[in-house]
Amino acid sequence: MNYNVNEKGYYGEFGGAYIPEMLYPNVEELRINYLRIMQLPSFKKDFDSLLKEYVGRPTPLYLAERFSAKYNTKIYLKREDLCHTGAHKVNNTVGQILMAKHLKKTRIIAETGAGQHGVATATVCALMGIECVVYMGEVDIKRQAPNVARMKMLGATVVPATSGSKTLKDATNEAIRDWINNPINTHYIIGSVVGPHPYPDMVARFQSVISAEIKQQLLEKEQKESPDFVVACVGGGSNAAGAYYHYLEDENVGIIAVEAAGKGIQSGESAATSALGKTGVIHGSKTLLMQTKDGQITEPYSISAGLDYPGVGPMHAHLFTSGRGEFLSVTDADAMEAGLKLSQLEGIIPAIETSHAFAIFETRKFKPDDIVVVNLSGRGDKDLQTYIEYFNL
Repeated sequence: MNYNVNEKGYYGEFGGAYIPEMLYPNVEELRINYLRIMQLPSFKKDFDSLLKEYVGRPTPLYLAERFSAKYNTKIYLKREDLCHTGAHKVNNTVGQILMAKHLKKTRIIAETGAGQHGVATATVCALMGIECVVYMGEVDIKRQAPNVARMKMLGATVVPATSGSKTLKDATNEAIRDWINNPINTHYIIGSVVGPHPYPDMVARFQSVISAEIKQQLLEKEQKESPDFVVACVGGGSNAAGAYYHYLEDENVGIIAVEAAGKGIQSGESAATSALGKTGVIHGSKTLLMQTKDGQITEPYSISAGLDYPGVGPMHAHLFTSGRGEFLSVTDADAMEAGLKLSQLEGIIPAIETSHAFAIFETRKFKPDDIVVVNLSGRGDKDLQTYIEYFNL
């Protein structure tokens, strides 16, 4: 079975471009040009150079010895938290800002939940001297204040989304409205493997540098390119898509996706799309989506601002329904404990999103000689206030 996108923009039955007519020219321009532009020698040179000199790639693949000893298996951490801006998001924004320049766009819009994508977008816009507008849910603006301040320092305009749950879904709605109103000069930098084709594929390709590096680094450390398992947290799913990308067709590599169960899968306050979702359309693509019996989107919830999205990227929906990916969900409480545990065992404070991935080792057992790579997608600075309040630090 093929786990990558087909020429029509689908992963199995998921994907496509379900968009209002007003957006068709924007999306079509991108679809026609994105692969051609990405293959230009000048584009590749600029992208690779910025990843190396600006982002700080390659990021280390670190053997977490104390964490490994605790769970009696070999656990490597792909240190995306060491990227400039503190998360994997910048891999994609560097690629998309170069794409926007090739398409002669003069204004950038973005949506953000945890704020990391907003910061990464504002960062590359400052680097290139391009106007930047970031839409962010009012609730997320409050709980991610340091990232809001960073965006403003970088020269971006942060616009609050005040409808619905006032989180990521609503910020995305506002960004799409803006794009409809400004179709000629504006490029929309989507921060995850969601949205209409070609976005899920384009973002996955920009993030695939993660698994490309894992292969090379494992070869040096373990004399083989493939781990037994790759683990990543999934909201929309860009860090996971990047970590899985070069292993999708290698069935010997187990793919583990970890979603946010919030206060419990059946609590009514969750974001575990694989467990609760049914096929639907959100933000321009057909995917698995949390919805009521009559098709209204249900409000997701997670303590981590980056995982409370009611859907999942079409690649991940296909990995789930095809059985290629093993999907687990982790509660707020277990994620917070795992974040504290990693901090105290390895001296690395992870983003709460990433903490969900570390929580699985309490219940999901691995063999002592298994090699497990966890994508440490972001650092915990932005979440310190949440950690402080949760643990009364």
